[in-house]
Amino acid sequence: MPDLFDLTGKNALLTGGTGALGTAMAQGLLKAGARVALLSRNPDNLKSAAEELDGDAGAVILLRGDVTDRASLEAARDEIREKWGKLDILVNAAGGNRPGATIGPDQSFFDLSLEDFAGVSKLNLDGTVIPCLIFGELLTENGGTIVNISSMAADRAITRVVGYSAAKAGIDNFTKWLAVEMARKYDGKVRVNAIAPGFFIGEQNRRLLLEEDGSLTTRGKTIIAATPMNRFGEADELMTTLVYLCADASSFVTGIVVPVDGGFSAFSGV
Repeated sequence: MPDLFDLTGKNALLTGGTGALGTAMAQGLLKAGARVALLSRNPDNLKSAAEELDGDAGAVILLRGDVTDRASLEAARDEIREKWGKLDILVNAAGGNRPGATIGPDQSFFDLSLEDFAGVSKLNLDGTVIPCLIFGELLTENGGTIVNISSMAADRAITRVVGYSAAKAGIDNFTKWLAVEMARKYDGKVRVNAIAPGFFIGEQNRRLLLEEDGSLTTRGKTIIAATPMNRFGEADELMTTLVYLCADASSFVTGIVVPVDGGFSAFSGV
């Protein structure tokens, strides 16, 4: 059984792997035996993330790249090919939000900034599609797996985050479409799935969910009340799902979106 979850000899690329959740996922891949390439626009973030990871010499490489910029990703692809020769796993974890694509409690839909809405879609949706275009070709050579990062906001209406929700819903649909395309065109050698995290504390949402003293904000209380397990997720709790989707344990699994949400998506509120 342990061999089914062993990623020894596998090479993984993780976009957006410098935040709290991304670093935890990178750590999970390393613990399962994979080598991990972290890709980010920010060299300082790359350095900080690498210092947190417990990898053997040569197990972690740092790549400068912007998930919305094809040329920078092509350069990163060439570097992976030069250093490792192959790529087995692509994890698309880069994403984020913009204030103008979020509707605050004192605003209405008509305050939406179309510029920010488009920017959020470009970062989250395009920033998933473009890496699949660039790095996906490497996966087709020997087989591999793609794991996209979705969100609870994709499947149901969550107030405020209109731009982020629309972009993540697009990722869900794209994940399923690409899974079918890859399975049919490449004899099932490339699998595509997604993880939909529930509510985890990261730098992006900390101020929305927690007060400065660590107590819950009003929005944080609402989320906890809608989460049957009555808590936020821990970053480490994404590791096992990610490793499962990347390993032979899920060899007949493609085109699914796995919630890791403490029951949030199952709960009616009653």
